[in-house]
Amino acid sequence: MSTLLPSGAGIADSGPAQNVLALNSGSSSLKFGLYSVGISRSDALLIGEAEFGDKIGKFHAKDLRENKSISETVARPDHHEAIARIGRLLADSKLPAPAAIGHRIVHGGPKLRQHCLIDDTVLRELEAATDFAPLHIPAALSVIRFAQEHFPGLPQAACFDTTFHAGLPDVARVLPIAKELQADGIQRYGFHGLSCESIVRQLGDDLPDRLIIAHLGNGASITAVKAGKSIDTSMGLTPTGGVIMGTRSGDLDPGVLVYLARAKKFDAAMLEHLVDHRSGLLGISGIASDMRRLHEVASSNADARLAIEMFCYCVGKQVAAMIAALDGLDMLVFTGGIGENDAQARAAICEGLSWIGVRLDLARNRSGENAISNRDSRCAVRVVASQEDEQIARHTSALIAKRVH
Repeated sequence: MSTLLPSGAGIADSGPAQNVLALNSGSSSLKFGLYSVGISRSDALLIGEAEFGDKIGKFHAKDLRENKSISETVARPDHHEAIARIGRLLADSKLPAPAAIGHRIVHGGPKLRQHCLIDDTVLRELEAATDFAPLHIPAALSVIRFAQEHFPGLPQAACFDTTFHAGLPDVARVLPIAKELQADGIQRYGFHGLSCESIVRQLGDDLPDRLIIAHLGNGASITAVKAGKSIDTSMGLTPTGGVIMGTRSGDLDPGVLVYLARAKKFDAAMLEHLVDHRSGLLGISGIASDMRRLHEVASSNADARLAIEMFCYCVGKQVAAMIAALDGLDMLVFTGGIGENDAQARAAICEGLSWIGVRLDLARNRSGENAISNRDSRCAVRVVASQEDEQIARHTSALIAKRVH
């Protein structure tokens, strides 16, 4: 039977420091980090990422204790080779061996809503949940099995992006569909929960009563946090819904999909490929899914400009909706690759929120120096780096400690 841990509970609250390897898998990459997790703090010892291309991939890692970096190209890379390379890197370095491994799992379906240690039952439930996130779960399952092969005997934990949102009130959680389908687990789950948890943790004593977290990257979501708890979020049943993303459509009139199935003979696989891989910034611009690339060509390409404008407009609308859910706003936090690094996007989004009194300090916004709001702003605006991998390590350490005690 798996050991369960409620979101945010008991993280690294007892026992000596433990070394935890955090694995954050995606369909085209694997981020990793080795953390020493203690009673009151955690320290990153090693961080890195394996990127998978069609033929050539890249492997980056940095030993933070000795400030040494490596960067390699890899022929025909995949998750299996990445796990093997991480194992060799740990064996060849002077870093301590991990005592446990934690995995980011995007979706656990209706039966896996709390972080837990991985056993055969959990693996079966993850396999059963594949239809909820076919873009993410198969890759995560592969990484778990490869990690079990390369690190035999080490306890492993599943840390879910949906856990932070498990307590959503019914008014936000229930989808307006037939009741018998609701019983099958078709509901709003919400995602980027580990990122949101890390933001709440980092804010600490500065955590306001009414917080909105804008996690903006290749995947993007907006979450309303009341007194540290998620009360609404833009993503729904899957990570495809909500705001416009790199290649994902975000919210879309369901009639569009019905039309494509009826008139264009799209089947489920074709529809899935459309909304997950051919939409969003890429679909609008016809150029790229990467905001950096779109900024480069925006001055001379109207479609690139439109993609950027639509993204910022869509994020602003979702933030406004979450303000309504919270009955006001005390702080807006930008995180994720775009949220942390794209000052132009932050400025455009906040300009669209000027009606509620959001005001940026333009110099601070350009530098990312907190707070990026000015003295006249009716709410604080901050940039906070997402620490998903550290959050995975913290939860894994707490689960191991709970099992021991």
